[in-house]
Amino acid sequence: MTTQEQIRCLNWDELQTSLNERGYATTGPLLTPSQCSELAEGYNNAAQFRSRVIMAKHGFGRGEYQYYSYPLPSLIQTLRDNLYPPLARIASQWSRDLNSPIDYPPTHQQFLAQCHNAGQDRPTPLLLKYQPGDYNCLHQDLYGDLVFPIQATFLLSAPSTDFTGGEFVLTEQRPRMQSRVEVVPLHQGEAVLFAVNHRPQRGTRGVYRVAMRHGVSPIRSGQRFTLGVIFHDAR
Repeated sequence: MTTQEQIRCLNWDELQTSLNERGYATTGPLLTPSQCSELAEGYNNAAQFRSRVIMAKHGFGRGEYQYYSYPLPSLIQTLRDNLYPPLARIASQWSRDLNSPIDYPPTHQQFLAQCHNAGQDRPTPLLLKYQPGDYNCLHQDLYGDLVFPIQATFLLSAPSTDFTGGEFVLTEQRPRMQSRVEVVPLHQGEAVLFAVNHRPQRGTRGVYRVAMRHGVSPIRSGQRFTLGVIFHDAR
């Protein structure tokens, strides 16, 4: 089964329920170990990337990542194009729940056209590399005025085999309440879909806005690679 077919066969009703109730959902493995290895090994191919960020220089944590340049590798283009349409339906529902006028177009190319017309034309998919002691501070990936509210992170390394530690962490800031923290275990090749910035949460008095942040706990041993698939482009 192709990656495109696997995405189409996901139980999107269950994924939407999890995103609505918890702010994230996991897909199960979508990438094969060989696809994961190919992406991770591409980290040293500078021709694929437009920029490299050393996290410690900016106070983002420890570790490093690189943003891909256009044209994207075919597998990443496939992930971006095929994950977007079902996520756009969820995102548009979130927009209606929050009384926002934003309605996301049905295809990713249409959404990218909106980004580029707004001056956001730099690609945002990125490859992250962590080694012992590295971590990623809690953050949001915004990059401009146009923000698609859901993104995906794929774990390319095998937990316990390639690395230990390095858990994916989400925090949820609810109005007038303390933050809630969740650690999301992932398998190699699996994606976590999660809220980029805000999401709607239904309470006893109706729907309210919840702020989300994400990060990675310190790596204890080994090396951890992840692929970030962000659907809006950057200024």
